[in-house]
Amino acid sequence: MSELYLRPGTPDDGNRDYLPQRIKGSDIVVNENGNNSQPYPERLQEFHAELVPGQGEDSWYEYVPESYDPTTPTPLVFSMHGGVMSGWGQCIYTSWSYVADRDGFIVVYPDAHNKLFWEQMPSLESEFNKHIAGFDVPEPTQRIEDHRDCNFVLALLELLKKKYNIDEGRIFMQGMSAGNMMTTLFARYYGNILAGAAGSAGPGSLSLLYDEEGKIINRAGPLGIWQTRPENNGFGMRDFPREADIDRYNRIYWMKINEIDPIPEISVIGEDNFAFYKGKKAPMVFMDVKNRDHGQKLDEAFLHWDYFLSGLRRLPDGTIVDEGSVTPRKGDAVSFAFAEGVDQAWINQKAVPLSQKPLKWQKLKYHGLDGGQKVRGEYLMVSIRDLAAAVGASFSETEDTLHADVVLPDGRRLQFARGSIGCLIDSSMRQMYVEAIHRNGELMISVEWFMRYLFSYCVTECHDMAYVTDHHAELSYFLADLLYDILTGNPVPGDFARARKINWLGGEDFE
Repeated sequence: MSELYLRPGTPDDGNRDYLPQRIKGSDIVVNENGNNSQPYPERLQEFHAELVPGQGEDSWYEYVPESYDPTTPTPLVFSMHGGVMSGWGQCIYTSWSYVADRDGFIVVYPDAHNKLFWEQMPSLESEFNKHIAGFDVPEPTQRIEDHRDCNFVLALLELLKKKYNIDEGRIFMQGMSAGNMMTTLFARYYGNILAGAAGSAGPGSLSLLYDEEGKIINRAGPLGIWQTRPENNGFGMRDFPREADIDRYNRIYWMKINEIDPIPEISVIGEDNFAFYKGKKAPMVFMDVKNRDHGQKLDEAFLHWDYFLSGLRRLPDGTIVDEGSVTPRKGDAVSFAFAEGVDQAWINQKAVPLSQKPLKWQKLKYHGLDGGQKVRGEYLMVSIRDLAAAVGASFSETEDTLHADVVLPDGRRLQFARGSIGCLIDSSMRQMYVEAIHRNGELMISVEWFMRYLFSYCVTECHDMAYVTDHHAELSYFLADLLYDILTGNPVPGDFARARKINWLGGEDFE
């Protein structure tokens, strides 16, 4: 593993173009919420050739680290650019060149044949895709055998295998937006030559994943899959619930093919929200990024490689094996999630029944407001019995259930009483965020106060769900939605025939 040097660049904060040509070959860097660049790497080389006979010249970019040893089989990563981009743009808008320098593999960045958008297959969104931002998008290819860009990638792979000592069990593909759509298309039809594929931002059209009867459309079989969906993706979609539906059925597509255990391990680290899935035939990772717009994070290549691709290999018989990634895929050691109105909670990587559904309760200011009121806070109220069980504390209550005693694992004794905003901790009083309430024979208090004050845990809330862990975390919408599916007993929703009709634009079938 080579030591890395983070190269400084020249900011171009006045730029509002997506990928200005002046960046090519320069040290200019562009940063906005979703696309963040590095200076143009000196080792990036540009190539041109007609690789598909009779179909014109293609172009691509190769990044070969200084440590490359032609006597050693070397992994290869294809990184596919987004729409209105280029291979060199994908290089500087990702950190694959840094990872390649550190771990000694080769990255190739192909250009789409029409230099802007990859060809796609016909879908419910085809008419919309043809007019994205006013650009001339290629007509969808009717047969995969005629797919110009897939044939180019296949020919390019053969060229690279002759040029370099490629480890044929460790060939990967990653793409962003339209490049993710190209990656998932390639994975569905030619994924049998890959060990893993990763995509960012643009989910696949469900009408390409499922036929009219809801059956999966796939030729290539199991494959290690990573899907990143930025929370503020919104590209071509109208609302969070619709996008969550599209993400859900993209996820389930590979869950079916890879024979995935439907209950993942959950980890939220800063803005990165992970669901790590194990499968009988291949693993999968779903990642949501808090407060991110359409695009890919600059560090995603490190996340894709360290957590996932670094450990994957396809054996000669076609089997996918995980030999151990740089960073183990483990859920948070402290991991609690409670949702308003849901009678199960996520307790240390398991769904556990609750004695009472959590509910929202407001902290009010009303004295001196002449009958009016102000909301000073809103909190998720959870049964004290359930909170005690989650943290391994003992619980007891009076016969009328209006007073409760909790003894924490460290010996602290807590007392709670209906209507009191106070908590007695041993022999001292501390005020909670909001008073204890009594519902259906259960005393309930704010999960935010209980976890923050008594344990110094991080509590992050999104989509009427609170997630608790022992480090900084920011829960995002689509991971919360995934947890809702698990906690409501529906981790793999069905009705795939209807699912294929869910399109980006709203309604059912595209008009």
